[in-house]
Amino acid sequence: MALIHRTTLKPTKVELLAGWLPTRPWYHGPTAPELVKAGGFRLDDPEGEVGIEFMVATEGTAAYLVPLTYRAAPLDGAEHALIGTMEHGVLGTRWAYDGCHDPVLTAELGALIEGRAAAQAQSITDTPDREVARGYTGAGPLPGLGTPVDTAESTEFAVADDGLVLRLRRVLTPGSLPPADAAGHVTGAWQQPDGTRVRALFAALQPR
Repeated sequence: MALIHRTTLKPTKVELLAGWLPTRPWYHGPTAPELVKAGGFRLDDPEGEVGIEFMVATEGTAAYLVPLTYRAAPLDGAEHALIGTMEHGVLGTRWAYDGCHDPVLTAELGALIEGRAAAQAQSITDTPDREVARGYTGAGPLPGLGTPVDTAESTEFAVADDGLVLRLRRVLTPGSLPPADAAGHVTGAWQQPDGTRVRALFAALQPR
């Protein structure tokens, strides 16, 4: 169970993302974005070492899904995925990564799709997030996920020996649903600038 601390972060997560998002091929907004943390959820690391968050950040009416991991030390071999470091008022220096390149996050994302892990509220300790829904038609655990590849809209992982690809939506479309051929999916919600709450497809497991 992840313990949510009420403390300071310098820089904040949104400040870190404001410099990193414009470097991504799936980001289509201004080079100096005015980001708002609009939603998302957390997953628990079974070992209790790594923070795992799926943040929805909005820039105007555009919404982006940003999976993040937070670590107490650098992740070996993941320098290319480092977003930056933050000073946490309780935990000290935290290394923030694009979670698509962190094996702890990808393993727990697979567990979420299968139903072995439960989405947790973003800012409340030990509280399930009831807005996150998932589904899976497979009979067993997902095989390992391949190296993530960014596209103009998603980050994609080939699923080993299964003829499937996991597409993690980076650009979110309000009202989008799992495709008819999906073998698994995750949907979630966030708040738009006008205060309305919307749902969308976050991830889909599909034939390649």
